[in-house]
Parts: sequence; structure tokens; C-alpha cells
Amino acid sequence: MSESAGPSTPIRKRSRWEQLGADDDAQPPTIYPVKRRVKQKTAKESPAPSPPPKAVPAVRNSAHSIYVPARTRHPPIIPSRSVYCYERLNQIEEGSYGVVFRARDKQTGDIVALKKLKLDEEKNGFPITALREVNALMTCRHENVVGIREVVVGDTLTQVFVVMDFIEHDLKSLLTLMPAPFLQSEIKTLLLQLLSAVKHCHANWILHRDLKTSNLLMNNRGTIMVADFGLARRYGDPVGVGGMTQLVVTLWYRAPEILLGSEKYSTAVDMWSVGCIFAELILKEPLFQAKNELELISMIFKLLGAPTNNDWPGYSSLPLAKTITLPSPQPHQFRQKFQYMTTAGIDLLMSLLTYDPEKRISAEEALDHPYFTESPLPKHPDLFGSFPSAAAGEKKRKVFDSPSAPARAADHKLLTEFDVI
Repeated sequence: MSESAGPSTPIRKRSRWEQLGADDDAQPPTIYPVKRRVKQKTAKESPAPSPPPKAVPAVRNSAHSIYVPARTRHPPIIPSRSVYCYERLNQIEEGSYGVVFRARDKQTGDIVALKKLKLDEEKNGFPITALREVNALMTCRHENVVGIREVVVGDTLTQVFVVMDFIEHDLKSLLTLMPAPFLQSEIKTLLLQLLSAVKHCHANWILHRDLKTSNLLMNNRGTIMVADFGLARRYGDPVGVGGMTQLVVTLWYRAPEILLGSEKYSTAVDMWSVGCIFAELILKEPLFQAKNELELISMIFKLLGAPTNNDWPGYSSLPLAKTITLPSPQPHQFRQKFQYMTTAGIDLLMSLLTYDPEKRISAEEALDHPYFTESPLPKHPDLFGSFPSAAAGEKKRKVFDSPSAPARAADHKLLTEFDVI
């Protein structure tokens, strides 16, 4: 078939596709006027000067919809790197959704955290929790959210690793190993950073649903970062359309509406967890150390008092509300539990630990609370002390046994200059 075949022939289409390639949408093809064969004029006829060709406006290829974005606006699809680009150093911890290792990038020398996803027992393909975690980390890029670098793979389909920034400590281990609790100025700094991260996540329509001290990482420069988005998910408005799972949030940090079987919850569940973390920073131990859901509800009732219709208008409509016998009404015990907190601090804690999710304070409102402007003011992160990193395999430096001070005996004779001679 000749090259002058019409545009309706398959060969013409194929050659045009090969010519445009991936730049079909980046640079729309220009339609040039078709040259037609004309009869050669005799020498007697003088050819008229041809006008300059008119520029034909560029039009979008009719084979693509005008509602589809150009191909250049999509991120480039590149293959994942191999996990063998990293040198494994040591294992940090193992959770429900993965195992975390400390590793070194062989090219740059950077120390990173490798999270190996647990895919060995998956029967229905790639787990939705891992997809949600990667999507949430890529969406919520913030200075107080752990940064995701890339996703690398191994030799088999079950070897998928998420590469994240390595942070030296987690707040739970740090509270356990610290000889003294954080100062009030340091607690304010940590809480401000946590609220800033939670506000950013909620602004991007992401619920974390597992905020706790073990999921808060802290470096040696006084900066904390929210990590472990294994239970995170995107939510919408109206909230809870189609129902949301109740098996979320670690028990000690679980909001009362989830404990009582609510299938519609929103950002307030994260704010309840922030209140539990705030109390843990003050007490240097978890606020509600319950063994099961019933014991946790009982401990909440003891601290906050039994809920009433005024405190929580929607309490009676919750699925499990009728199965629980409420204790006799009593005032809250916040002042007795937190004796050394200021009035503003008690008010912020009570605003976070509020029964009614609609009345619970939001992260944006909590950042403007008077607690952070009263004395002592929040300490600058650079002024925080540093600690040996258990995740990096560092051990606390052993204290040298120094000799004790001399004890003067009654019959001890002092050395004089005459004894020396």
C-alpha cells in the first residue's frame, strides 16, 4: 500500500501514533493543508504568486476526550527500586500490620526506616490497610508527620517495603526510660506539634484512628512526628455513609462513642486520643489502663462522671447504651486526678475528654487555647535534652563508679610538712 493512503487506513493510524507517541497530549497535532497534485502549466501561462500559507490553529486530537487531563499532568510511572538498595541494620519493632527495620541507603548513606508489610497470609490481593497508609502518608506531608520516601520491593510478591524517615525515639519508650517526667513547658511544645499534625490530617480529610504515644516518634531535636497510619482512612461529608468499622483505636485511647457501638464517627475520635496522650504526658503513665471495654467504660465514668442527656444528647440512641447500667451521678474527678495543673490546663483536658463528640474541641480550636499562652511558655524544641536511641541500638552510658568522699576518723593524723622532711 502506498504512503499516500487516506487517514482511514490502519497503516496511516499506526504511523501517526508512532510519530506522536507519548507527546500526543503534551503537544496537540497541527493540521497542515493537504497538497494536491495540479497539472503542470505550459510555458505560456505565467504562474500567479501564491499567497503565504495561513497558520492553522492547533486543535486537540479528536481521539481523546476534552474532559480527560493531558498525559503530562499525570505522575510518571516508574518501576519501584529493589529493597537490596538498602543495607539492613537492625529490627526496631513488629506491629499488627508490619515489621519495621532500620536500614542504610547504599547510594546516599541516609539512615531510613523500612516497614515490611505483612502479606504472607493475604488471600484477597494487596491489603486495603497498606494502600490507605501509603495514600495517607503521601497526602499528609507535614513537618510533624513522618515522611514517606518510596516503596521498594523484594524478590517475591509478598516482599513490599515502605521507606520512611528514621526517627530516634517513640514517645512511649521515652516516657518509660526518662528519669523524670517532661516539664510543663516541654509538654506544651509536644502537644502543640501533635495538634498541628492532627489539624493538617483532618484538613486533608484523613482520620488517623490510632493515635497513641507509641505511634508518636520524637527525634533528638525535640520534634515529634505522627506515624503508623495503618488504621487511617479518608472520610467525607456527611460522615459515616455506609458505616465505619468499630474495631479501631487502641483500647486505652478509644473514644466512648466507639465503645458504645457508634457506626458514625468523625475527627472527634482522634481528639479524644489526643486528650489521653495529653494526660499521659502529665502523669508519665497511661490515663486509662483497662483490660477490656467494660472496665474502660467504668474508668471513664469514674473520671468524667456518668453521662446525662444534657452532657450527651445522643447517648441513649447508641447501640450498646441500653446494655450498660449507669452509676449514680457524681461530679468529675479532674481536679483530684491532676492536682498540679493550672485552671487553663484542666479546661483544655476536659475539652478534649468530652462525652459529646459534637462538643469536643477540634484541633484548630485547641491550638488557640489560653493554656499555651500562660506561664510557663512552650519551650523551643532545640532546648530539649537528648537521650540514647533504643531504635538505633544505643544503650545508656554506664555511670562510672567513683570513689566515695573520705571519711575523717577520730584518730587520723593529718600529714604535715615535718612528716615529709
